[in-house]
Amino acid sequence: MNKVDPALLNILIKDGRASFADIARQLGISRAHARTRVQALVDSGVIELFSAVVNPEKLGKVISTFIDLKVAPHAMNSLPQELADCPEVVSLYIMSDLQSLHIHTLTDSYESFDRFVRERIFNRPEILAVDCKSLMTRVKNRRGGARL
Repeated sequence: MNKVDPALLNILIKDGRASFADIARQLGISRAHARTRVQALVDSGVIELFSAVVNPEKLGKVISTFIDLKVAPHAMNSLPQELADCPEVVSLYIMSDLQSLHIHTLTDSYESFDRFVRERIFNRPEILAVDCKSLMTRVKNRRGGARL
C-alpha cells in the first residue's frame, strides 16, 4: 500500500461505484493513477470484491438476532458450515476459544426465527449452550453498513 491507498479505500467503502474520475478528483491524482492503485489493491487481495450494501428492512428482514453457541469439539468441523449455509444466517464466526460460534441472523418474523432455531439448533446434543439476543436499536454500523 502507498500513501494514497487509505484515502482511496475510504472512498470505495463509502461508494463502491465511484468512478476513477471521481476518485482521482477527490484525491488530486490522475484517472490513470487511480485505476492503477485500485487494480493493485485488487491484485494484492486488499480489495476482495465490490458489493452492494442492502438494507435488510427494505426486503422485509426486520428481525435481527445474535446467537452465541457453545459447541462440542467434534462438531466444530461440520456444524459451522451447515449453519452458515442457512439463508437466515448472514454472518457466522468461530471464536478464539474454538468452541463458540457467534451467529447473526436476519428473518422476516419471530415465527420464521423460531422455525430456524427449532429446525437447526434445538435438540442437537453437539450444541452445549445457547445465548440469544434480538437487536433493539442500531446505533453504529461497521464501515460500509450492514451486509446481507
